[in-house]
Amino acid sequence: MEVIIRHTEPSDFEGVQSLYTQPSCYSGTLQLPYPSLSNWQARLANLDKNHYNLVALIDNQIVGQIGMIIMDSPRRKHVANMGMAVSHQQQNLGIGTQLLTAMIDLADNWLAIRRIELEVYTDNDAAIALYEKVGFVMEGTAKDYAFRDGKYVDSYLMARLAK
Repeated sequence: MEVIIRHTEPSDFEGVQSLYTQPSCYSGTLQLPYPSLSNWQARLANLDKNHYNLVALIDNQIVGQIGMIIMDSPRRKHVANMGMAVSHQQQNLGIGTQLLTAMIDLADNWLAIRRIELEVYTDNDAAIALYEKVGFVMEGTAKDYAFRDGKYVDSYLMARLAK
């Protein structure tokens, strides 16, 4: 199984939208159920210069996506925040690690990002383990961080500093 990691193209909107129709993908992020094609089409066609998006493909099908935004504030231009999702059928195959590794390489070696931040729900053990594996550490807990499936849930705040 060959996984190809590349920048997201505007024409990827159907594949990315399909990824976020999966409950495991939207419930682990801040996405909402029933994502619209037109929303993803517009989003991918109009990426801000501080947004970077990568996709993972197997047999030309999008099976994962990671996005990173660099902060606008002059005092935080060394900081980025990221989020990601991997298709339910392809989890635990190393795709998340490949996406994270590619985005970290871009941040560390090409964009001069010193600090990458992310938020992960406290009940997402697999994602927490993945983030720790690539160097993220927990810095705190955000209580009632988001509303998911009818209740408020907590999130860990994690970060990774470039070496």
